[in-house]
Amino acid sequence: MKLRPPTQAPGPVRRRVATGATAALLGLAVALGSGLATPAGAAEPTTITGIILGVGANESQRTVTWYSSADTAQQLQVAPTAELAGGEFPAGAATFDAAGAANIATSGGFNRHATATNLKEHTQYSYRVGSEGNWSSTYSFKTQDFEGNYDFLFFGDPQIGSSGDLAQDQAGWQDTVDVALAANPDSELLVSGGDQVETANTESQWNAFLAPDKLRQYPWAATIGNHDVGGKAYEQHFYTPNTDRSAALYSNGDPASNTSGGDYWYIYKDVLFIDLNSNSYATSQGGGGDAAHIDYVSKVIKEHGAEAKWKVLTYHHSIYSPADHAKDGDNKVRRVAFPTTFSKLGVDLVLQGHDHSYSRSYLIKNGEKADAAEQPGAADVYPGPGGVLYVTANSASGSKYYDITAPDNSGTSGAGNGADPLDPKKYWYNSVQNQEHVRTYVKVQVRNDKLVVENVRSGTCAAPNSSVQHGNWCENTTADQPVGSLVDKVTVHPYHGTGQDLQVNVPTAAPGEFGWTIDGYNGLVDLGTAQEVNGDHFTATGKINPIAVSDSRRSLAPWSISASVSDFQDAGKTFSGSYLGWKPRVLQDGAGAKASDSVASGYDDKGKGLSVSRGLGSADQGHPRGTAKLGADLDLKIPDSVEKGGYSATLTITALSS
Repeated sequence: MKLRPPTQAPGPVRRRVATGATAALLGLAVALGSGLATPAGAAEPTTITGIILGVGANESQRTVTWYSSADTAQQLQVAPTAELAGGEFPAGAATFDAAGAANIATSGGFNRHATATNLKEHTQYSYRVGSEGNWSSTYSFKTQDFEGNYDFLFFGDPQIGSSGDLAQDQAGWQDTVDVALAANPDSELLVSGGDQVETANTESQWNAFLAPDKLRQYPWAATIGNHDVGGKAYEQHFYTPNTDRSAALYSNGDPASNTSGGDYWYIYKDVLFIDLNSNSYATSQGGGGDAAHIDYVSKVIKEHGAEAKWKVLTYHHSIYSPADHAKDGDNKVRRVAFPTTFSKLGVDLVLQGHDHSYSRSYLIKNGEKADAAEQPGAADVYPGPGGVLYVTANSASGSKYYDITAPDNSGTSGAGNGADPLDPKKYWYNSVQNQEHVRTYVKVQVRNDKLVVENVRSGTCAAPNSSVQHGNWCENTTADQPVGSLVDKVTVHPYHGTGQDLQVNVPTAAPGEFGWTIDGYNGLVDLGTAQEVNGDHFTATGKINPIAVSDSRRSLAPWSISASVSDFQDAGKTFSGSYLGWKPRVLQDGAGAKASDSVASGYDDKGKGLSVSRGLGSADQGHPRGTAKLGADLDLKIPDSVEKGGYSATLTITALSS
């Protein structure tokens, strides 16, 4: 089990309450007056494109980003799929206001983003973006258990457009996403290694990257690559949580310039993910260089490392890769600066891209092989204190592959690119290197006491494989190395010191409790515009949102639900809640539920109406277990002396049980 504070402002409240006198809030609005608003004129419909589902700050959040042709107020609307009727969202669907700005000139239009919060586990949700009368198509995603084991998928460099054949690059990318999720439908995150596109601000490439519909069903955790950083399109297409956009974390030191940047973090179940803009690596460029990233990682782990079991870093420029970029100057510098810090901070896994080839490092500690005896291709590794595994992902689209290069005599630790004494064909730091010119993805299984990392083939030499189709070589035997077969697999077993750590997973409590919820989303109860009656008072009617009561206790103790309403207010204007009455009803039998007596509006009987606590429903001792739904018809009568206005009040609901 874990406890941690929320990392983002809460959204609409969804609350389940156990025994005791606990209140939930329910809004009531009344508009007094007459007349109907008439629109000034029909506006051109807003075109919505580029929708992508992203990660939130934790497992109970999802962020959606999109493009809009018009600069209008828009929202993200979310509801459990089971509550949609005929494809229509329920009236109480949760809505989250979108933010955004104008796009760069070459993109045109505007960008928007919104984050859905307070999602429930084990729920299929539907969502759409836009505004009333101008919604996008409806998409869906599914939450799973918010605790325990899960899998995520890591994708290296789609780099759509790099082969020169946009359609084939898109086809290969689409196929990898489809193959990966067909094989792993319960994966919970899609993690990027960077370089989504070839040219930072070319929207045709972004459209091709965003084409797979699965990117609207599974959250994409974006990473900036060197081909993404040269414009604002990356930031326009991906809104990321907990993002630090300080000048030091931009390559040119200027967040306001036409470039993307920033570092971010999020916690998903038992993993703290930290994502870095590795394009900012030298202070001579204007930014804070690698020192700024080291400070950022250190700060995030200090503040949030205790909230998760595993620490995973993601950035684009691989420091332990086997191909064209293995000997890049910036990687050699980072091979000294990064590993010591990562070892000291207890990082478990580093995921990288950039080199369009696959590698899995030996366990690295402080810039050296942690255990000289670790064998190439070991199936199980046991990092002692400070051991870190580095993985470089191959191309997920087939748009470009880099061939593995040869070691030199520059040394077998630190910045060197010397040969592995155990396998001289490889670099000293890599346990496994592979390049077949076939598409792959990386699957990571997060378990209580291990991480399992697999590199999986998502294609063969056959199409779609754009680089090969355009003349590149390919080495793959379909019979022995088919789609879905493993290139590599390693299990990382963590180090627990000299003691014996103990763990226990506590499941959801078995039935045997009393509670109530406001049925569905706790939306506003709108009584509309009150109607004048007999020239001396106004009247309005409606129904409360149903209240579901569940009692599975063996004691079969009595229970009751009651409520009272505050005064109705509109700024400085007010009238008494005593003018609201109701007629309780049992909407669904169960748990021995009985409706309480009706309460008249105080306008009728000069009484106190619902301004004092009144019963909604109850059950006697010995009632059967089960679930009931309670409702009530509302009757509001207001003297005509009340001033015109839009009034609201709060109905406070209280549950009592022995």
